[in-house]
Amino acid sequence: MTPLPPNSESVKKAQKAPIAATQLHLRIAEIRDNTVVLKNGGLRSILRVTSLNFNLKSEQEQNSIMYSYQAFLNTLEFPVQIVIRSRKLDLDHYVDKLRAIAEKQQNSLLQKQTYEYIDYIQRLIEYADIMEKEFYCVIPMDPSRQVGKTFIQTFWDHMHPADTIASITQRHQEFENLKKTLNQRTTTVTAGLEGCGLKATPLTTSELIAMYYQIYNPLTSRNQKIEDSSKLNLASEADMGHA
Repeated sequence: MTPLPPNSESVKKAQKAPIAATQLHLRIAEIRDNTVVLKNGGLRSILRVTSLNFNLKSEQEQNSIMYSYQAFLNTLEFPVQIVIRSRKLDLDHYVDKLRAIAEKQQNSLLQKQTYEYIDYIQRLIEYADIMEKEFYCVIPMDPSRQVGKTFIQTFWDHMHPADTIASITQRHQEFENLKKTLNQRTTTVTAGLEGCGLKATPLTTSELIAMYYQIYNPLTSRNQKIEDSSKLNLASEADMGHA
């Protein structure tokens, strides 16, 4: 039985139908100048924070850390978000370095032992399911038009996340002024955390892109890695403004 040809009108409609991309449902509009830009115009700076073993400290050191952290919180005049991210330990780069060393090894015995060590590490990670924790501090800066919004208005924005030309233009006009205040907040938080004995480092644009890529694509990112995020072809601010 010969199948009937598709209706030309239905084909045209199918071609014109917009594709519902996942990006439409994300709050993030773009990432530039080491900053996450939200669709509502808000900016976010993210600090990667080191950890310390509080239980191994003496009682005097523990009290000093707690007092320093209390003082840090009291100096804040804006909200911050502390994020603890757990993910499977990724030693692929370490394994690649070992494999490169093994290939250059002249001693056959050492070469064999290196390959055996690589195989041991890969099996250990696969079966033991070793996890690592990363600590982040998210610093917000929202435009005044967003601060005064009611719960209903905020809920409506979440239900209709699609971007518009007007909102894009408004974001670019507000960006520089908001970025100055955000930088001041980032400096305040960094100094406060360092006073507690922690090291806080702001994530760069390429690091932010790599992190969100891993968060939203946990399985794909394991097999399709961004080999060197610093070499990403990032659009300049001028290009962004004329997009």
